[in-house]
Amino acid sequence: MKRLFLLSLFMLAAATTYAGGYRVSLQGQRGLAMGHTGVAVVNNAELAFFNPAGLVFLENKINASVGVSAVFSDVVWQNDEFGQMARTDSPVGTPFYAYFSYKLNEKLSLGLAAYTPYGSTVEWEKDWPGSHLVNDIELAAIYVQALASYKITDNLAVGGGPIYVSGSVNFNRNLNRTLSDLEGNRSNVTIDASNVSAFGWSAGVMWSPVDSLRVGVNYRSEILVEAEDGDADFENVPNSPLAPFSDTQFDATLPLPAELSVGVSYQLNEQWLFAFDYNRTFWGVYESLDLDFANPNIPDSVNPREYEDSSNYRFGLQYTANETFTLRAGYYFDGSPVQEGFFAPETPRNDSNNFTGGLSVNITDNVAIDAAFLYSRFKEIDASYDSYTENGQNVPFEGTYKSSAFVPGLGVTIKI
Repeated sequence: MKRLFLLSLFMLAAATTYAGGYRVSLQGQRGLAMGHTGVAVVNNAELAFFNPAGLVFLENKINASVGVSAVFSDVVWQNDEFGQMARTDSPVGTPFYAYFSYKLNEKLSLGLAAYTPYGSTVEWEKDWPGSHLVNDIELAAIYVQALASYKITDNLAVGGGPIYVSGSVNFNRNLNRTLSDLEGNRSNVTIDASNVSAFGWSAGVMWSPVDSLRVGVNYRSEILVEAEDGDADFENVPNSPLAPFSDTQFDATLPLPAELSVGVSYQLNEQWLFAFDYNRTFWGVYESLDLDFANPNIPDSVNPREYEDSSNYRFGLQYTANETFTLRAGYYFDGSPVQEGFFAPETPRNDSNNFTGGLSVNITDNVAIDAAFLYSRFKEIDASYDSYTENGQNVPFEGTYKSSAFVPGLGVTIKI
């Protein structure tokens, strides 16, 4: 029982990190306002994330872009058969980004980027019907990347660099559907892994066959994140041979999937710019999770996850009204990698339609304020999580999920 419980628990925590709905697409206010496009858009230092090859095409010697978003999410679960309903009460998430580039000469630019492509906080109502799967979870993953962009010809450039990832996860759930101590407090466990780190890389190319057309490709590598000596802390466990839970530690290696993005932008005239990006995330690499427990009574285990690769289609428009105001709008479709039977309340996200908009206001010739918003509407879904086992019996958790999110954001662009 301990082995199955801890195994399923950490698998679900890992799933929250990697599920499509928790891939935070908020890596730049200008890009976000245009449907999170940017692989072939030369706009500002946000290129450090979208396609570092384009940094050398920026006109100014020094370019910087920083920003933060506020994520307001809402998830409702209900089971009509038993007349049950629950809702998340999650705090506001604040993903951020910071990009900088310096043009050494007409051929070479160097840059530095920090951004949060994974990270969220989900809190369900206390002791809700799915508390044996999750009560709350808090995730954080920060990517730091050194970059170089080199112009091969006047209209062709390449770029990329190494990525350092630092992250943490804190996850709490009840031990099962009924267990409690003598005072009636539900028995629960908290999984905590801090200072988790790993390395990866990204590379891109940008080509402009004619002045009005740009084509870009960017690849971000798979990253293996190794959690070592994570803590499992049990609370409110009754003193009984039937509940022999004790604190322990664990090691695990988790794959962050590779991503391939292909984009095109077309300058229709002096005022209008159109952009399209296609993103493929190779979730199929996440077939199983191998766990190594420090407690010798908990055997090592391999358990399948069987995610599927997913696609993301992004469309954006930019309208330069005058020297002060630039307006943007966009849309993207985000596909989920989760297969039937693996829909857990830690990852209450299905395929989604996402609507974006925003603007930039040039305060001076060197400074602009960027604003954007995102509204995400997830497809309502009747789904189940079929891998939970209790007392040797498989106990599916089923229900209808309705999810949405609203994300406003602000940023600053500086060019010198």
